[in-house]
Amino acid sequence: MEQTKAKSGKKEFVGVVKSDKMDKTIVVAVENMTLHPLYKKYITRTKKLKAHDETNDARIGDKVRVVECRPISKEKCWRLAAVLERAR
Repeated sequence: MEQTKAKSGKKEFVGVVKSDKMDKTIVVAVENMTLHPLYKKYITRTKKLKAHDETNDARIGDKVRVVECRPISKEKCWRLAAVLERAR
């Protein structure tokens, strides 16, 4: 889970688009490597975020950057900042 802070102090994540079926909404899967406390083995944790995509630009498989924003709906409080890499 690549988390960085934008200039405005808001959280940013880089992830892969898993769904673009909703209008102006995408589901982004963000992966994070965490160390297991007992077994000392790295585990991949996945978090799914719903992000606002105003222009319906992102497609399934695209690598995107999402930024924290005000709540747009019950589950949507992220917005698409940029499409970093297109799916083939």
